[in-house]
Amino acid sequence: MQQALDYAEILDIPFAYSTNGDAFLEHDRTKTAGPVIREIPLDQFPTPAELWARYRAARGYTAAQEAVAAQEYYDDGSRKTPRYYQIIAINRTVEAIARGENRILLVMATGTGKTYTAFQIIWRLWKSGARKRILFLVDRNILADQTKTNDFKPFGPAMTKITNRTVDKAFEIYLCLYQAVTGVEEEQNIYKQFSPDFFDLVVVDECHRGSATEDAAWRKVLEYFSSAAQIGLTATPKETRDVSNIEYFGEPIYAYSLRQGIADGFLAPYKVVRIGLDKDLDGWRPEDGQTDKYGRAIEDREYNDRDFDRNLILERRTALVAAKVTRFLQATDRFSKTIIFCENIDHAERMRQAMVNANPDLAAANNKYVMRVTGDNDEGKAQLDNFIDPESTYPVVCTTSRLMSTGVDAQTCKLIVLDRRINSMTEFKQIIGRGTRINEDYGKLYFTIMDFKRATSLFADPDFDGEPVRIYEPGPDDPPVPPEDLLEDPSQASPEASSGETAYPLGDDPGDPANARQPPVKYYVDDVEVRVATERVQYLDEHGKLITESLKDYSRGAVRRTYATLDSFLRVWNEAERKQAVLEELAARGVFLDELAEQVGRDYDAFDLVCHIAFDQPPLTRRERAEKVKKRDVFGKYGDKARAVLEALLAKYAETGIQSVESLDILKVDPLRTFGTPIEIIGLFGGKSAYLAAVRELEAQLYTDVA
Repeated sequence: MQQALDYAEILDIPFAYSTNGDAFLEHDRTKTAGPVIREIPLDQFPTPAELWARYRAARGYTAAQEAVAAQEYYDDGSRKTPRYYQIIAINRTVEAIARGENRILLVMATGTGKTYTAFQIIWRLWKSGARKRILFLVDRNILADQTKTNDFKPFGPAMTKITNRTVDKAFEIYLCLYQAVTGVEEEQNIYKQFSPDFFDLVVVDECHRGSATEDAAWRKVLEYFSSAAQIGLTATPKETRDVSNIEYFGEPIYAYSLRQGIADGFLAPYKVVRIGLDKDLDGWRPEDGQTDKYGRAIEDREYNDRDFDRNLILERRTALVAAKVTRFLQATDRFSKTIIFCENIDHAERMRQAMVNANPDLAAANNKYVMRVTGDNDEGKAQLDNFIDPESTYPVVCTTSRLMSTGVDAQTCKLIVLDRRINSMTEFKQIIGRGTRINEDYGKLYFTIMDFKRATSLFADPDFDGEPVRIYEPGPDDPPVPPEDLLEDPSQASPEASSGETAYPLGDDPGDPANARQPPVKYYVDDVEVRVATERVQYLDEHGKLITESLKDYSRGAVRRTYATLDSFLRVWNEAERKQAVLEELAARGVFLDELAEQVGRDYDAFDLVCHIAFDQPPLTRRERAEKVKKRDVFGKYGDKARAVLEALLAKYAETGIQSVESLDILKVDPLRTFGTPIEIIGLFGGKSAYLAAVRELEAQLYTDVA
């Protein structure tokens, strides 16, 4: 029962049951008084109608509230259902609005489906008639377009996107970029063409981006439609001296963290490569009278990482960062989608050039191999959809400043490079969220963070994955807000607010008229050597902590915590219908098989890597295993064509490993497709079940020596 209660709490379920086969034990989590636990005979288990009646009574539903709470989810016939945490978020929000609550905050880690969750909330409220006109506010045009064509598509003709600053009041669901309805001048505030009570529900996506600031444009929209129920969605509740989502929306009705998402297998785990450059760590001071490459005398003072790529550009530093990123891609996959976060637009352009110079072959093959994606660059912004699309190879590497730090659903991004200082936990979480999405179809099960600025030290901050709390209580005697706090939200920092880019270096006060008149001097130095001073690799353990040790030692421990003995691992391996499922389980626990292969050998099967690292078994190459099977002549019972198919599968195993053998897609590639279509090939074995049985027999023969 205690175990059942743990699950019931995680899943937000009101009733928990256990049984020993003689009777049921019920724990009613809706009760705060009276008998909570009771025993039930086997033939008297409560019916769904009875449980709903008890739940309804415990909640105190009126008939109208029950109609809203009981409204069905949207179902497109594909049997796609919300994940458990999405169900909790949806149910709690719908019930809260049914009870009359009007300010609701949902905190869900990037990559956990906030927009899909919002769609189901809106759908149920809209279909039940509880809310009839809904405004969905976003801060990026790409977010509005993605939402309209993907998650919100079922709304069909009832939905519109406000464009060209024009209003049509004939719709029920409105998608809107907040910049499209607000402006500096009063007549530009076109949201006032709606009456204050026109909308009865306003949903604010990414509500950390300024909507909670009292003088922000979003806040004015929210206050204008104050009679509507308002839902804030964020991965990072923003809590600073000036800004508080919690003050406006109240405590989160539900929070689902990055750490929980990784533990549940919904988000990709990560490893961190921290690289310290000597000039960043030790600083740099020019020699007496030293000039930059343009002949300007460099101000004599100590320069450190707060200066680099803002007012002092060490060109060899940029080249070194590009070289380290390139070497990492060469050792793993040169076509891994990569985002490099830079200090500003100028830095992003110089990094683009450095990456092109470091990869001249691929840049020559396709000029979109490296692209700068910043708010001022239309060519780069036009490639965002291609970068996001798993089917599109190019662009591979994107250099950016802030434009891609939020709202970019990059499912296959495998490398995030941090080459700018990040002082904001909000921004740090958003950036890390670019890599947390899993896409098994394209082999995206984890990602790597390459950190040149010690930004990943924020992982050690208790606030990184802690409960969202109000950390400032502003008072009349508070000291002035530091400029860096002012710039924590880039959308408040410059005329490029709609793009998320900042036009001045972080740390300069935009309110200072002198800064507006005199841009900060930048020195470009091309003759100062920069070297790597420190480099270490850290891995995320099963408790969500970054640990530093050798990959082999860490992997050995991770495997043996899952499988205590070789026998236990072999038992699971041999019984698994899909060996890939075992490998995915190990990947979820932080066993990075690709990196292990780099250290142990690329020719080894994943099975041999695990047995060798964790249980000291001598490894065999895939080709050696395939040759052993050939010598046994185990396919004699099959016809000539079926035997030729199995021999071709064996050859594919020797080339690429067990994952390819298990996929039916292998039948579509050479040399398998020379035997016919996949249906024809399967027919050679007498049907799909017989074909899969033959594949399992092939696998058993591959690993029989260890078993």
